[in-house]
Amino acid sequence: MARPFRTRGRVSLPGTVIDLHTHSNVSDGSEAPARIPELAAAAGCRTVALTDHDTLDGLAEAAESAAAVGVELIRGCEVSCLKPTASSGARASGSAHVLCYFVEDGDGPLQDELRALRLDRRRRNDALVARLAELGAPVDWDELVAEAGNEGGVGRPHFARILVRHGHAADVQDAFDRWLADDRPAYVPKARLETADAARLARGSGAVAVLAHPLSLGLGPADLESVVRDLAGEGLAGVEAHYGAYTPEERAGLVALARRTGMVATGGSDFHGTFKPTLSVGTGKGDLSVPDDVLEQLAARRP
Repeated sequence: MARPFRTRGRVSLPGTVIDLHTHSNVSDGSEAPARIPELAAAAGCRTVALTDHDTLDGLAEAAESAAAVGVELIRGCEVSCLKPTASSGARASGSAHVLCYFVEDGDGPLQDELRALRLDRRRRNDALVARLAELGAPVDWDELVAEAGNEGGVGRPHFARILVRHGHAADVQDAFDRWLADDRPAYVPKARLETADAARLARGSGAVAVLAHPLSLGLGPADLESVVRDLAGEGLAGVEAHYGAYTPEERAGLVALARRTGMVATGGSDFHGTFKPTLSVGTGKGDLSVPDDVLEQLAARRP
């Protein structure tokens, strides 16, 4: 019989489905935190991580729901980072994010930084409201809060939906392409950490850090490997190889990269509900299968 493993008081069983990357409406998903474990249970998941952007605010609600439906919840978050530079001098052209797992309640260097990032999110949202008004596409703050479900969860996807509702864009993707994406007229930057700093803060808080959706960096294979090796020296524990939106070939290439660099090849759906309707909890586009021993490997990397 397969041996269960324990992650500091939690028990997982081999042969089950896990999903280590999901979002709720506390950041930029469409579903309440309580719905994430429910959807995980419906998909046959034994374990799910809630990894909202730059916040831990949905974890208490998700934990209560997880206990009710018999799903193991991994406490996590996804931290927005600055674009790293490879040893060749090539700078990432796309987005950079670090997933943090096993983040405990209470104070710590990561928790302190998350609070600062949340304050900056409100500054950015206020600036974005002002920018859109100047551009002739006004968005009302109260409508934004109603769309997000709470003030702390307001983000660009909620702006996009309201722009569509009021005829300023054809759909959410058009709202980003026309107004909200990087270098578009309404774009307002937000505070971001260096990727290496995110890894160090996670370790300083007893957590582990993983490079999310590595291909989003927009680096070639050699430069991506250079970045991963550099981050490994800063305490990075893994790379998200089994990613919901990637092809089998892309996943296989990232698993090989993880092996070469001594990283854990983690994975998850990156579920955002209706904001990314093709990605489902547990299964991604339908073909996602994250190896169940990933959680044991990650737990072994905890400081």
